[in-house]
Amino acid sequence: MSGAGDGARATRPAGPDEAVTHTALHVLKGAAVRVLGEGARWTAGTYVSGNHGRLTLKFDRKPTREEIAMVEEIANDRIAGDLMVEIAELPREEAERIYGDAIYDLFPVPDDVRVLRVVVVRDRDGSIWNVNACNKEHLESTGGIGRLRIGDARFRPSRGLLEIPFDVRA
Repeated sequence: MSGAGDGARATRPAGPDEAVTHTALHVLKGAAVRVLGEGARWTAGTYVSGNHGRLTLKFDRKPTREEIAMVEEIANDRIAGDLMVEIAELPREEAERIYGDAIYDLFPVPDDVRVLRVVVVRDRDGSIWNVNACNKEHLESTGGIGRLRIGDARFRPSRGLLEIPFDVRA
């Protein structure tokens, strides 16, 4: 796997950068799962435009303000921790053997895709903070994100979806 393993760390480029926001999505999802539980592990959709993003999770309730504040706090702690981001292209069967269904979201990867680009964010102790098959660009580490600010989360009960909008700032 390639990543920031030899001490090289990402610096934040000037201006809005979607690689920054895509990396922030992975950190945010890791924080959401830790605060809200495994019931929040399935991503139903993502949106990124410049330094604004939205993570949409399959979920069964509206989180409390305290839970959302905790998600933001934990995400920013991991951003400040400058966690390593590893990216590897793996044969689909190997990626599934190593990571199981954790690499997938609710939107399917077409069956004819045989090689997956897997993004792994490592926590401070080397464990996996977040893992996902993702074909977008990312930073080499989370320290280049800056700070993440969650907006007003919206729960759609009829669809069982939780939308978490956010912005990243230097």
